[in-house]
Amino acid sequence: MTDAAHDQSDVEYDCIISGGGPAGIVAGLLLARGGVKVVVLEKHNDFFRDFRGDTIHPSTLRLLDELGLYNEFARITHRRVTNISLVGDDGQDFILGDLSRLNTPHPFMTIAPQWDFLNLLAKAGEDEPGFDLRMGVETTSLIWADDRVVGVRAHTPGGQTELRAPLVVAADGRWSKARDEAQLSMRELRSTIDVWWFRIDTAQQLAQSIAPRAEGGNVFVAIPRDGHVQMARLIPKGEDTRFREQGIESLRRAVAETFPVLADDVDALEMDDVKLLDVRRNEARRWFIDGLLCIGDSAHAMSPLGGVGVNLAVQDGVATARLLAEALRSGSVSTRDLRRVQRRRMLTTKAVELLQGGIHAMVEPVVHNGGVIRPPAPVVWLLTTFPALTVVPARILGMGVTPEHAPDFAHRKPESV
Repeated sequence: MTDAAHDQSDVEYDCIISGGGPAGIVAGLLLARGGVKVVVLEKHNDFFRDFRGDTIHPSTLRLLDELGLYNEFARITHRRVTNISLVGDDGQDFILGDLSRLNTPHPFMTIAPQWDFLNLLAKAGEDEPGFDLRMGVETTSLIWADDRVVGVRAHTPGGQTELRAPLVVAADGRWSKARDEAQLSMRELRSTIDVWWFRIDTAQQLAQSIAPRAEGGNVFVAIPRDGHVQMARLIPKGEDTRFREQGIESLRRAVAETFPVLADDVDALEMDDVKLLDVRRNEARRWFIDGLLCIGDSAHAMSPLGGVGVNLAVQDGVATARLLAEALRSGSVSTRDLRRVQRRRMLTTKAVELLQGGIHAMVEPVVHNGGVIRPPAPVVWLLTTFPALTVVPARILGMGVTPEHAPDFAHRKPESV
């Protein structure tokens, strides 16, 4: 890992990746294994921060197998979830997707700290001569030559620097500066909720589920971790101020009513601990221009419901490396090459958007008006009458319609346990 304060503006790269999240780190690692000289610029000094998605789906677990990293990942503290579900009228989980039915080496998702996942990938990158991860370096603008992107300007602890390469990959998230500067237009998808994000320290054990739970007009998602529970409270969009005015006791009561097992642990919760996530669902109509490709959240932001964002981003990174490594090694990447990445990833992106839109349609009325989260009656009948069909949503969310495999050049033998 390169010291960010060291000026490397004179170093030539085959590819610059702006953003060290799942899409950027995966693309960088795989490209480096394919003989591409790549630099990943991450504006933070570490991977630890709010709103990190922690669900690692079967497609990503299989990728870790192919990269020879699964055994090391399995040492990270994690919990397994086998069902994508909703809590029904009777308090029991209604299974929307049964991951255990998938024909894959790891038919489950895990809940693991994303910073540990990213650190694992970054450490693997250190073994690749062409991989350069520069922490604490923020891309500030693109460098243009006529209508083509040819590099980036970046702020480092040592001052401003410029880096140039045949391709810049924008993996800098839903508020992508690179995408906005390139004026790639966005298509906004419906979302009428925001999320409060906070944790409750507890020794209590919650069920291994990421199902939204509604009680008394309150809707929460609880993600169990060791020593605490990460909580997401769904609120109407734009209502952060009004809900905060209700005070911390209102929130404590809502948590205790929805999760009685946490009733003795809510007193330590303070309003300053509650962070707002502005939920956006959107998609770039075009993911690229000459010299620039957007992937991950910069190309298609998802809501946190279903925990799909991380795995879509990872799969984007795999497709980018598989489809572009040869062109990058040659030093010439065409817009036709970049279009292939978008076309490859579009079907899965659309399918996940459709499925997530259905989840929003079930949850949003309850967030606004109270009641019980109910799937459409025909869906309930179909999945309860023919349980084998629960593999369909499991396949879409857990693997994708067009699942990605690591290219042969990125495969490694697993480390012995």
